[in-house]
Amino acid sequence: MEHESAGVSALGDSSSQSNVPNAVILCCECAVPIQPNPANMCVTCLRNHVDITENIPKQAVLHFCRNCERYLQPPTEWIQASLESRELLALCLKKLKGLKEVKLVDAGFIWTEQHSKRIKVKLTVHGEIVGGTVLQQVFVVEFTVQNQMCTDCHRTEAKDFWRCLVQVRQRAENKKTFYYLEQLILKHKAHEHTLGIKPEHGGLDFYYANENHARRMVDFLLTQVPGKVTTSKRLISHDIHSNNYNYKYSWSVELAPVSKDSAVCLSKKLRHQLGNLSPICLVNRVSSSIHLIDPLTAQIAELTSQVYFRAPFEAVCNPKQLVEYIVMDIEVIMEKDRKTYPGQGQLSFKHALCDIWVLRSSELGINDNPIHTRSHLGHLLKVGDSVMGYNTGEANINDPEFEKLPADLVPDVVLVRKHYDRQTRLSQRLWKLKHLAAEATDERSKHDYHEFLDDLEENVDMRGQVNIYRDTNKTLPSESQPASGEVPQITLEEMLEDMTLECADDEMGDAEPEPEPEL
Repeated sequence: MEHESAGVSALGDSSSQSNVPNAVILCCECAVPIQPNPANMCVTCLRNHVDITENIPKQAVLHFCRNCERYLQPPTEWIQASLESRELLALCLKKLKGLKEVKLVDAGFIWTEQHSKRIKVKLTVHGEIVGGTVLQQVFVVEFTVQNQMCTDCHRTEAKDFWRCLVQVRQRAENKKTFYYLEQLILKHKAHEHTLGIKPEHGGLDFYYANENHARRMVDFLLTQVPGKVTTSKRLISHDIHSNNYNYKYSWSVELAPVSKDSAVCLSKKLRHQLGNLSPICLVNRVSSSIHLIDPLTAQIAELTSQVYFRAPFEAVCNPKQLVEYIVMDIEVIMEKDRKTYPGQGQLSFKHALCDIWVLRSSELGINDNPIHTRSHLGHLLKVGDSVMGYNTGEANINDPEFEKLPADLVPDVVLVRKHYDRQTRLSQRLWKLKHLAAEATDERSKHDYHEFLDDLEENVDMRGQVNIYRDTNKTLPSESQPASGEVPQITLEEMLEDMTLECADDEMGDAEPEPEPEL
């Protein structure tokens, strides 16, 4: 036999051998003196008459997908297995049906050229024949690797390859919450099983071939930001004989239409539930819940996704409506001077309540009557600073809850955040972010994106959830030109190096190749 070795031996138990040390018998076939054994034949005659591997195929076929580099494990499963691995050896042994009739003692690979499409496995087996004699035989099985596209790759190459679609939308004028969600997806690699990502008006579409991967993406989105999901499915085909249905599934995830620094008007019932907040509040942060802050009392509250979508509301003022004011005078209200009310909620210790007098920057030198209001930014502002705020006293707000408010509950100005020079910020910004899809080119989206970058620089907790990369296209400031300490910045210790594939290839190209191992 071509792949069969001559290593065949007859093994008998001690009870079948004579107690006389030098007793011999003659082989019944060739009359050669041998030790007594149940078959009464020598090793050579046993090898000629008996083959314990005759029911084991010496050649077999393995199906391999070149796209995803997986092997077919019958009937329909595709597994990942590297060359000469335990997984590949187990797959090869499962292809040999006759192994159940013998006892497998040893198995191992014989080296073959990687591009030869051949895999050789050396097997050692024990088999019992007539009379209780146990034979050991070593043989080689050759596997031929044939290319076959798996079902997942075949669906990818087809025209309608996706089975599941996750649509993420935020119907709001400001997209800062959506930009934050994009960075969370990148940091946690929640998009690694997607077949494709397509930007659409108001959001992104994620395509999947597996329903479980799509459901996992939807669960991730709902745990990171407030949102609600609707599900639908469409019948593609139906097999009446096997009663199998082929559907395409779609999930639509709608994010809450509010972003950081948006002004909202709360209903009377919701204000009482949250601890007697003022009607006009600011969105301090958007995470798995909506965090609100009362600018007149520095009181904070948290609104869960379930509570929000039970009685949803939209922003009455968005960051694009901010007006620049100049601080003319400021008086910080001490903790002991704050008035407390029964049922009042939790106060923020990161903010300082203050009485503040401001004047529009466009009216500086023209109007001598500053506007008085209260603000939660007493820890940041001083006389002469620029601050951005909403002119709620003169704004044209179309909201049913806002129209119900009496005039004494509507402040003339709602201050939102301290203002820094835009050109100084851009010149000192030495970092960048990655994106799931191509960046938007319209001016509105660019403005929202730069505001999101400003929020990352001002909020340490927020940028802790985002991967920030060093921008190699910008040079570090020299010691003779130190960066301004007034403008908030991100330190080099918080930045990651952007390791691209090209850089890795260049490093590998410069290194000397390792010598091949001797066989």
